[in-house]
Amino acid sequence: MIDLCTGTADLALAAVDARPGAGRVLGIDFASAMLRVGLEKLRARGAPPPVTLVRGDATRIPVADRAADVVTIGFGIRNVEGTATAGGEIFRVLKPGGRLAILEFAIPRASGIRAAYLWYFNRVLPRIGRLVSRHNAAYGYLPASVGAFPSPDEFMKILRQSGFANVRAIPLTFGIVCLYTARKP
Repeated sequence: MIDLCTGTADLALAAVDARPGAGRVLGIDFASAMLRVGLEKLRARGAPPPVTLVRGDATRIPVADRAADVVTIGFGIRNVEGTATAGGEIFRVLKPGGRLAILEFAIPRASGIRAAYLWYFNRVLPRIGRLVSRHNAAYGYLPASVGAFPSPDEFMKILRQSGFANVRAIPLTFGIVCLYTARKP
């Protein structure tokens, strides 16, 4: 299993802890600082879990063709420049029949929920972020990155153009989060 955009390895560790758990997980992320936090989590567990963390780019995944049964991404694909290129790379590293699962923020479609969400997301969340972190730009990037990410229909089209089949977008939490699933034929 590959956990792409692994960040601090939370999803990679959850995959190992699941029942049944992943036998081996390769966590890949571009941000060295995030990977250092993930390595500390691995060390805190004592015996090394079957998770390996490496620095890499989602548009040039450092893995051989057809090497993985599963690729996951949790709240990271919106930060990848070249989403279509990343889709092609994910397709390349998956074995035939391999599965893709991506969790990502979305903008709800229902007008009432959408309006409340956008108000909170653009007005309240950045202020809370500034108060908690004492950093003026804290959480300001989040609304911008979510707003710039393709809609679920557009993202599913990108995945299909990358070669994936059985592409689905499952809205969760009133459409605030979307689970994208796909399979390599």
